[in-house]
Amino acid sequence: MPRLRDITPRGLYARSLLLILAPVLLILGLMIWYYYSSHIAEINRKLGQGLARDAGLIRDACLNPDYGPADLDRIQGLIETQFTCTLPADAVPVSSLRTEFPYNDILRSELITRLGEGALIGRSAGDSRLHVRFPAGTETAEMILDRKRALMINAHFLIVWVIFFSLLLVALSIGFLNQQVRSILRLSEAARAFGRGRDLPDFRPSGATEVRDAARALIDMKARLTAFADQRTAMLAGVSHDLRTPLTRLKLTLALMEDNPDITAAKADLDDMAMMLDEYLAFARGEEGDEPGIVDLGNMVREVCAGFGPHVPVTGPVRMDVPGRPLALKRAVTNLVSNALKYAATARVTLISGPHWAEVMVDDDGPGIPPERYEDAFRPFSRLDDARSQNASGSGLGLTLARDTARVHGGDVRLSPSPLGGLRATLRLPH
Repeated sequence: MPRLRDITPRGLYARSLLLILAPVLLILGLMIWYYYSSHIAEINRKLGQGLARDAGLIRDACLNPDYGPADLDRIQGLIETQFTCTLPADAVPVSSLRTEFPYNDILRSELITRLGEGALIGRSAGDSRLHVRFPAGTETAEMILDRKRALMINAHFLIVWVIFFSLLLVALSIGFLNQQVRSILRLSEAARAFGRGRDLPDFRPSGATEVRDAARALIDMKARLTAFADQRTAMLAGVSHDLRTPLTRLKLTLALMEDNPDITAAKADLDDMAMMLDEYLAFARGEEGDEPGIVDLGNMVREVCAGFGPHVPVTGPVRMDVPGRPLALKRAVTNLVSNALKYAATARVTLISGPHWAEVMVDDDGPGIPPERYEDAFRPFSRLDDARSQNASGSGLGLTLARDTARVHGGDVRLSPSPLGGLRATLRLPH
């Protein structure tokens, strides 16, 4: 069963415009229908009845032998209508009269009721006056009168004025609606920009009170999230920095000890810890001073892959511009490529530039991950030892940070089976 929302516009502006236009058009249509079908028809019926009474008076005068020319002149002056009881030779033939015009049926019905079936009403082609002919005994009488005596000829003026003021009302409503919808669209644009890590310098609350409240709530939320992210970054940088001192002492102590399998394993663990701390520090430093702008994603991906050597081929467009933070995007691409090479011997990168999205697909020929565990791979510090090599080093934050970066920029990172037999990681970003 079709629902109302399935046949109505989905946009706020279109729905608001429909909310304004639908009642105006409905009321205007009903008013025009009533005005012409009832009110004007009733007025023309009254005019037709008056015309029929005048015609009856003329017929009675033509049939009365006691009426002389003076009496006929008096009747003609009384009804202010030109008439004759005997048609002149140059009278308009019946075949030349136009009998089709608005409300002709109403006038004809009143004349027939009063004068009988022989009554005829029509318009001549040469002028706009009405000719009313009816039998008067052995003669034929004719009345010639202006249309305004029998028809309400200026009825359309009211409709023209009503339509004019309706259009004026609609124009004013659309102007007001534009102001309100513009504020909502601006709020939507700001929310989308904030979600992608960008700012709108000239954004300020505007519009209705409710829209202003929503805009202020959005600005407050962004300020709180920014403060939280800065605090998290500062804490991560501080903890990572503080841990480097005892880690260095431990490495120095192990270096002074004689080598044995346990000492060698401990040194390897310390190297892994140092690498993790370097990743944390790099992440913390990357958040600072990374201003948003237009990034050439195609050139960035080729630079990152060149750093891993010639065995990571890149295919696709040479240039792909996306809005975002260059250091954060470069770190996300680096994490995806390094994650592929960590568990596979071969990796391949494909660039795709669509009308709305730019994609970076990283394929490898490693062991892959079962589809039911794709989401587990994005959990922080997740290693998925049964699917990937458990001897590989790393912090377990590569895919997590890559997806967080993509989602901050309005995109996402998705996993799927690779044509090479391993795993495909797709970084998708809006243009």
